[in-house]
Amino acid sequence: MSCRGPSNHNAVALILPHKSLISFLGGSIGADIYLDRAGIMCRTVKDSAKVLDALKDPANGYYDSRDIFTTVPRSSVLDKPYAASAVSPGTRGSLRGVRIGIIRESMLTFPGIKADEPISQAAAKEIKAILGDYLGATLVESLDPLWPDDPSVEKMKPSYTQALAQLVPVFFPDILYRLTRDGQPQFPEFAAKIKPTEFAPGKTLGSGTMKPIDYLLDLAEGRVPIPKNLNVRAIEEEIEPNAFTFHFNQYASRRAADWKERGFTETLIDFPALNARSKFWGDDQRAAFKNWEEMEDMRNALGQRQGIDEHIMMRELLRRVEMKAIYENHLDAVVRLHYSLPPGKIGLAGQPEPPNDIRGELRMGPFAGVTEVLIPAGFVRTVYDPVFVLSPDKRRYIPTTNNIPTILPPPGLPFSLVFRAEPGKEDTILKIASAYEAASKRRVPPPEFGPLPGEP
Repeated sequence: MSCRGPSNHNAVALILPHKSLISFLGGSIGADIYLDRAGIMCRTVKDSAKVLDALKDPANGYYDSRDIFTTVPRSSVLDKPYAASAVSPGTRGSLRGVRIGIIRESMLTFPGIKADEPISQAAAKEIKAILGDYLGATLVESLDPLWPDDPSVEKMKPSYTQALAQLVPVFFPDILYRLTRDGQPQFPEFAAKIKPTEFAPGKTLGSGTMKPIDYLLDLAEGRVPIPKNLNVRAIEEEIEPNAFTFHFNQYASRRAADWKERGFTETLIDFPALNARSKFWGDDQRAAFKNWEEMEDMRNALGQRQGIDEHIMMRELLRRVEMKAIYENHLDAVVRLHYSLPPGKIGLAGQPEPPNDIRGELRMGPFAGVTEVLIPAGFVRTVYDPVFVLSPDKRRYIPTTNNIPTILPPPGLPFSLVFRAEPGKEDTILKIASAYEAASKRRVPPPEFGPLPGEP
């Protein structure tokens, strides 16, 4: 969210290259180095592409020996300027012959909740009107039980859910053994089919007769129903790895060495030095940073879920799920809604997740590490701000859904569309994104910072 959120909230274009076309770990530190990427935010996607081109080293290209994540296949780097692909004029019919998959999982609405409706409905209309009707692209939509069927739009086969069911047994079978916070199976239909099996140390579940390995085979081959909640929204959860101490100490020591080469002494070289200098807003934050300082093992505790392993397996799984959908539906790229909720009020209640469900597949981009190009898609003036409700025991306030609308002054709050394809197909993404940007003209200059003379 650290690049995509600000881009969306400020209605600017973003190129967020795949992990890692451009260096991040080589000179900075983030919250999760397995996911963090460096993005380029500009007024237009062409400007962002020009910056991306300018970051290329004449000798080494985008490779940075200090960022191990830049060891990407050379075929994933375009052999021409990125800006050369971001020049579509957006004329009527200019995307005819292009097939674009719509990830409906990103724009769902939920029974009894109105908060997602304004943006989700506006995004659906925008995709159909501009990408489909005006630019002439062929639209192919994924399937989700919460999305109302549009008979005028071709359906993906396989859908993301169907592709996931085929790949989970091979790339990440552990997903099906996940437990809820109260210790129950996250996928009860799986537990009901298999014989008693250890899901976690000391936790045996299963009330059926099948061997788990036989169930996985039948799931992959389509011989058992896909669990109702097995989808790309439900699986996007990972255990935090213990690697932050390693990466921060690496960053701090390298930073100190860089300053030393320039004749300066930097004493902030590790976590103990950071904590000694820091001020904390409370004991909870102080304890968290002290825990990182005292971390000794990159691994999570033996017998528990392993954060590093899950990050790597999730990336492999999600990339291949998307490629299966792209290959078998003959797609050139996919489009998704950045997020179905508008920016919230700072410091007030956050929007709770739908009951027994998960909103959107926002984390698929960073989890898969694929290139994302975000383009402003319009504004909404109706929002449903959540509220705090006092808990029954009167000890805390609970963020609660609110279905009373608030009408905002023009232009309202922005939302964005995100275009994706596999690494090495950025020219295709930029062609589609620049065509949409030019045709839609949805960006509105901020009231306090109007357009420059001679600029749109």
